[in-house]
Amino acid sequence: MKQTGIFNPSFSVEAFGLKNLGNVAYNLEAPMLYEESIRRGEAVIAPGGALNAETGVHTGRSPKDKHTVRDAHTEAKIWWENNNSITPEQFETLLGDFIKHAEGKDLFVQDLYGGADPALRVKARVICELAWHSLFIRNLLIRPTREEIASYVADLTIVDLPSFKADPKRHGCKSETVIAIDFTRKIMLIGGTSYAGEMKKSVFTYLNLILPEQNVMPMHCSANVGDAGDVAVFFGLSGTGKTTLSADPNRVLIGDDEHGWSRDGVFNFEGGCYAKAIKLSREAEPEIYSTTERFGTVMENVVLDEITRQPDFDDDSKTENTRIAYPLHFISNASETGRAGHPKNIVMLTCDAFGVLPPIAKLDPAQAMYHFLSGYTAKVAGTEKGVTEPEATFSTCFGHPFLPLHPSAYGNLLRELIAKHHVDCWLLNTGWTGGKEGVGRRMPIRVTRRLLTAALDGSLNKVQFRTDPYFGLAVPVSVPGVEPHILDPVKTWASKSEFAATAKHLREMFRKNFVAFEKHVDEKVREAAPTSKIAAE
Repeated sequence: MKQTGIFNPSFSVEAFGLKNLGNVAYNLEAPMLYEESIRRGEAVIAPGGALNAETGVHTGRSPKDKHTVRDAHTEAKIWWENNNSITPEQFETLLGDFIKHAEGKDLFVQDLYGGADPALRVKARVICELAWHSLFIRNLLIRPTREEIASYVADLTIVDLPSFKADPKRHGCKSETVIAIDFTRKIMLIGGTSYAGEMKKSVFTYLNLILPEQNVMPMHCSANVGDAGDVAVFFGLSGTGKTTLSADPNRVLIGDDEHGWSRDGVFNFEGGCYAKAIKLSREAEPEIYSTTERFGTVMENVVLDEITRQPDFDDDSKTENTRIAYPLHFISNASETGRAGHPKNIVMLTCDAFGVLPPIAKLDPAQAMYHFLSGYTAKVAGTEKGVTEPEATFSTCFGHPFLPLHPSAYGNLLRELIAKHHVDCWLLNTGWTGGKEGVGRRMPIRVTRRLLTAALDGSLNKVQFRTDPYFGLAVPVSVPGVEPHILDPVKTWASKSEFAATAKHLREMFRKNFVAFEKHVDEKVREAAPTSKIAAE
């Protein structure tokens, strides 16, 4: 077995049990990983230097194929309603088969950090079968210095073998694809999928388990900070605008997807960004677009012209979930430390494809917890097979696939932090106005940015608010630079009765979804549910 690169010689992959391998390359940087990716036929180069790879059948995560070892350590801790279980014996068999499958293969190892706060970070060793996967995770996590690598010993080990096919009967999983987690042994195994995002979300899942025990809030959010040190946190599901809205040229980007909130403030879990690329344009998102023209960026499933290899970001023929992964420093105003103070504002993003939620609303503490536990957005027609009408999606804590603990653990911790630091909370709708998707139009980005700016600079706190009669939310009556009618959604619809019926339908979906959380919250939070003041309803 040949071992190359920079690593701690007393902590090779043999310490994990891997043996009879081909070449093991440790901590390669972008140039050598490019060479290996091209030589092995894994990817091609786009104009400007980005590496473009295809992920095959899996163009997104496989949450149903994620399994957690159920043992004495996890039995009473894990939220099993949300986490598939396997036995320690099944995991041991799977691990042995992974080790056997790796024999004879060349592997790529990255020794990385999850967490910008040195006191709270996890050391994650990621062992990859694909060179481009190694570059992807190197972009996404935090890269130690050469000096730190010399004594590096991992807390967590991730083994990523896309060519491995699981056996459901033998391994206790559901298909040939498997993401298996043993929290006790701190091992994560990924097989049967080439979707690189599984690696980064495995680290996030691990941090979601260990940080609340230290009174640190793990968050599926982006974050930025203004010149005055005012931190803003943006919760939101995919497609709601986390990456776009946090990449503000007038504010420093802390990170675009995963953060912790400790007694010292907010810190990024990652060292890179993983942005959706569908319909990406130079005009609307210049900072993000520029990363697609840089050496070191990894693009996933982006359609390239056969001759020029120019990317077509409007083409969703491979998937609507096209992605780009790049180091954080590719954004010109990104934070060098990945750390900042306590939030002044929390923004909960929703893409309401029903077109009935106001473009912005201020939330009281109980409403903030209600909407955090609800995690509402909506799928639009055409984004998934069989989706022909808007569909409500409720992902508790804006990230239920990554929650090992019950949502109340995160909700209660967030509520305490909001109260302690006097944080203003907002619900920002980046979805539709004037009708549901297919009838109305997407909320103008200039309106969203204007409302967000007013919330973050404090001026929105000084305007008059009304109580929205369809959802009971505090909505500004007027905001300079925003047409007054757009702040009152019913006025943008042609039919008031159709608006009322649609609003009622959405309220009912909120109610049904929240039933599972009612016994875990107090009366104030239960009363924060969307309510109607319209007598005709």
